[in-house]
Amino acid sequence: MGALGGKVAVVTGGASGIGLASCRRLVAEGATVVVVDANGGGAEKAASELGGVAVQADVGNVADWHRILDAAQKLGGIDIAYLNAGVTTGEEDIVKVTDEQYRRILSVNVDGIVFGTRAVVPALVARGGGAIVATSSLAGIVAFSGDPIYTLTKHAVVGFVRAVAPRLAEHHITINAICPGLVDTPLIDGEIRDSLAGVGFPLIPAEAVAEAVLGCVLGDDTGQAVVVQLGRDAIPYRFGRPPGPRAPGVEGRIPPEWLADAGRQAPPKAGG
Repeated sequence: MGALGGKVAVVTGGASGIGLASCRRLVAEGATVVVVDANGGGAEKAASELGGVAVQADVGNVADWHRILDAAQKLGGIDIAYLNAGVTTGEEDIVKVTDEQYRRILSVNVDGIVFGTRAVVPALVARGGGAIVATSSLAGIVAFSGDPIYTLTKHAVVGFVRAVAPRLAEHHITINAICPGLVDTPLIDGEIRDSLAGVGFPLIPAEAVAEAVLGCVLGDDTGQAVVVQLGRDAIPYRFGRPPGPRAPGVEGRIPPEWLADAGRQAPPKAGG
């Protein structure tokens, strides 16, 4: 049956790109998928191919998460949530970013992760634990100036995942962020694609990211930002140590995690 036989996985943005590749990989390991996408026709097509269930939904809409969980419950309950849906603004000039662009990208890229996590955690606790994976980006750990609002949202995903992981680990739930470089997906539009091809810059196959997603689902590590680059094994990013305070006696009044070098500690284990 595979490593995920009998498991139910919810995948947002599952109709194309990384989401679709991950749906296929999870199903290959025995999981049943709930394919969630704003593109209802695409979700139906993917679900039909994979023997899953389709839900057309806006991940930034709290009410839609009730419908997503209802679909998973009809399959027996949720064990895995891959919060993958994302958009870009395509605008590098902050002055030209419209209110509509800004609100839309925050709704999908940030609200979709936060609302999704908040919605699935009680269901995962009821199942005795599970795994959450969120799609960030290499732009979540570097200052990508080509789309600063996209970069803002992906940094938010990494920070959220790292911050919420210890508490979720108490309930045997892992949560990790996937941080790929440039991936061959519909988010890479024609002009950008042509420019990259012109300089011989290769794109990462979506299947390589899906393999890293599976690794997070099956692994025990949590709170990681897992970098995926072409031709390299997926690897957790090692965050540097921030400078600490020097005032006498201040260390005793500050939470130890604010002083710890999170990038050099042993990674936390879910339920450990």
